[in-house]
Amino acid sequence: MVSAGDFRNGLTVEIEGIVYQVIEFQHVKPGKGAAFVRTKLRDIKNGGVIEKSFRPTEKFPTAHIDRSDMQYLYSDGELYYFMNVETFDQIALGEEAVGDTLKYIKENDMVKMLSHKGNVFAIEPPLFVELIVTETEPGFKGDTATGATKPAIVETGAQVSVPLFVEIGDKISIDTRTGEYMKRV
Repeated sequence: MVSAGDFRNGLTVEIEGIVYQVIEFQHVKPGKGAAFVRTKLRDIKNGGVIEKSFRPTEKFPTAHIDRSDMQYLYSDGELYYFMNVETFDQIALGEEAVGDTLKYIKENDMVKMLSHKGNVFAIEPPLFVELIVTETEPGFKGDTATGATKPAIVETGAQVSVPLFVEIGDKISIDTRTGEYMKRV
């Protein structure tokens, strides 16, 4: 159990049967009345953010989030298959559990599987991936005065904005959190 007065960023707690992660917290001591803790909480299952205030003495059970390394194997159109590389156990997840987190992930890449009480609720791709450009338009000389970009399709099928000098066949590094081009490898 953790009291609202001990909230920290990143802490996961269970409130009314729903698991939340603390995004922001602020201890407020008004001139009149009792102190309270103002928080922003993210529902870890659906990603929704709410704002709530608590008395500093209110207690909540901490929620333990399991993070396990899994290897993305393949997709058969409906399900996405992952394997634990230590135990070789395989897990199949549907489109609703995966979402668009795999748009920069190739087969056999490692991801982190997040679960609470055995229920997988999210997949974390690595922060940076290296992919090969499969489609892009040629850049023209003289277009670089403004740091211009052009669209490019990478080997997973995702579209990324890249600088004009990137060509088909180039290997590029992409930040999976924002989908931004980082550098040519």
